This record gives sequence, structure tokens and C-alpha cells, in this order.
Amino acid sequence: MATARILDFLATRRPSGPCLVVDLDVVEENFRAFEKVLPDSKIYYAVKANPAPEILRLLASLGSSFDCASVAEIEMAMDAGASAARISFGNTIKKERDIARAFELGIRLFAVDCVEEVEKTARAAPGARVFCRVLTDGAGAEWPLSRKFGCAPDMAVDVLRHARALGLDAYGVSFHVGSQQTDLSAWDRALGDAKKVFGTLAEEGIVLKMVNMGGGFPTRYLKDVPAAQAYGQAIFGALRKHFGNELPETIIEPGRGMVGNAGVIKSEVVLISKKSADDHTRWVFLDIGKFGGLAETMDEAIRYPITTQHDGGPTSPCVLAGPTCDSADVMYEKMPYPLPLSLTIGDEVLIEGTGAYTTTYASVAFNGFEPLRSYVI
Repeated sequence: MATARILDFLATRRPSGPCLVVDLDVVEENFRAFEKVLPDSKIYYAVKANPAPEILRLLASLGSSFDCASVAEIEMAMDAGASAARISFGNTIKKERDIARAFELGIRLFAVDCVEEVEKTARAAPGARVFCRVLTDGAGAEWPLSRKFGCAPDMAVDVLRHARALGLDAYGVSFHVGSQQTDLSAWDRALGDAKKVFGTLAEEGIVLKMVNMGGGFPTRYLKDVPAAQAYGQAIFGALRKHFGNELPETIIEPGRGMVGNAGVIKSEVVLISKKSADDHTRWVFLDIGKFGGLAETMDEAIRYPITTQHDGGPTSPCVLAGPTCDSADVMYEKMPYPLPLSLTIGDEVLIEGTGAYTTTYASVAFNGFEPLRSYVI
């Protein structure tokens, strides 16, 4: 995953401390791939995955739209060149004054998942389009997103009915099958639920127009994942199965799938130790950990590929931990990570597939460590 451009940058610039390097050429390749496999779906990049201005400017120039979780992200997307018409306020948990500010900026597409959010939106963004997020089980995802967001399909009907009664445009439904989703059938189940909501409301004269199919598109870590073409075929097949020839407008919101494999974190081994004389497992401490941007190692959900200058020789299992004075700052312990026996203090390691959900997860200054620096090339 470390492209020649990234390796050349690290070799020539020699940045000190942990840092992320993102290759924009890979981001563009990923965008083109999504366009090719789902040509009839609008791409709304999930800004939260990596809001680097260079990434947003590139995607805006390529014609991408943007899924934003806050007013700050909306302003970032607009600063990058996106018009308000290309932006969705996709967070279902919003302060009323933030809805009003987004509406003032021209945003007209808002996510909801309960009648209370509908009521805030009706007051702060009268006449806006709303889509209701439906719960999914998240089965097959390495980073499930169920429970906190969305509501049951039956409730989604009530939510959109209420939106219509309050003068909003009941525009559609959304779902998210879970981040790093490797089960191609996940979209089939979710689209089946979406169709039920469409059908029930159609009987009442409320014609929904759009299905936001969310993200979930994976990047490759240690395991192979299906190719983009396989996702495109599975999703289009599920749309045909449930909606026949009357296909709705569709949106996808790739985040990890857009930028994950475009980035590599350069880190350094700070310490290698054991906890007892007969301990067969080494502890390898890096200068980056959960609080420095690797929060997705929580519960060891995301296992990043790690490469070193000693790869190819004998390895042994290691507990991988970060540098902070917090016992939670351990990335891999339940499933120790095999690392070269010749690895030593001061060696650099590359943590690959880290273009998404790293810089924005890094703490501001926990233990005095600076936030994760980022270079976009």
C-alpha cells in the first residue's frame, strides 16, 4: 500500500516523529473506480474519514459531493469548491442552531432518524429535503455502526409522515451497513427494508425519491476484500431485485473506501521489552498509539498491515502498544502481532491503510504529544 511516491517522500523529506502521508493519485483512482462500478449513484465523500483540504479540493474538482457531520465540515467542503447543492448534512444528531446555520449556507438535504429531529429541522430549515436513516444489524462489518443511528423501518414511516405534515420534503431513506463491510449481501437486506418504507408511504401518496446507501466500502488491511466491481454488481442487483424498473435516485458515501489505502503512517520503535524472564511475548512500543490516531484498533477491530526493514526473516508474536502513560493505549494484545525478531529500538515501521480515520482521531495533546502530522502529496 505504500506507493512509490510515498516511499520517495519519506526517503527524501525524512519527517521526524509519527506522520501520515497520503497519495492523492490513489484517492483519484478510488473515486474513478466508484464512478465506474456505480455510475448511476452520486458519490458523497464522507468528510469525517479524512478532511485534509487537499483531498477535499481534489474530490470537489472531480465532481464529488460531500457527506458532512457538522457545520465545520460543511464549511470545509464549501471552501474546497463544493456548492451547497453538493452537500448533505448527514449526521442525525444536530443542534437546532447548527441546522439553521447549514440552511443559511444553502444546505437543503438533511438526515433524520426520529420525530424530534424532524421537528428541529422543520423549525430551522423549513421546506428542506429530509431522509430517514433505517437501522441495520451491521453483520459482516469490522466496525459496526448499529444502534446509535437510525430507527426501525416502521418508525421510519412515522418519521417521514411527520416530516411531510410539517412542510418538509420527505425525500428518502438511508442506511449504513457498517464500516469495512465485507458481506456483499448486507446491501440486499438493507435495500429490502428501504423498499418497505417506500411502498408503505406510496400507499398514502407520499412518494419517496432517494435511497442513500451509505458507506461501508472497505479498504484492504491484512485480509483480502472483494473488488469494487463485486460491490457494484451486488448493489445494483439488489436494487433491481427490490425496486424493479422503478429505480430511485441513489447516493453512496464512501470514506474509508475512498482514502484508506491512500495513506501510510511512518512510526518509530521506542522500546522493546518483556514483562518477565520467561515471557515469550515481546512488548513493542511505538511512538503512536490509540491516542495518536490509531483509535480504530479499539477491541482490535481494525488490524493494520505493518511493514519493517527486517521483513522476510523469522518473527515472533508481539504486543503492540503506544507511548502514552495510559494502560488502554495497547493496540494488539489479544491477538499478538508477528514482528521480526531482528526489529530493534529506533527502527522505523510503516503502518499501512491508514488514510482514513487517523488524523481526526488523534488527541490534541494527550501526554504532551502533538497531533498526528499529515502530508498530502
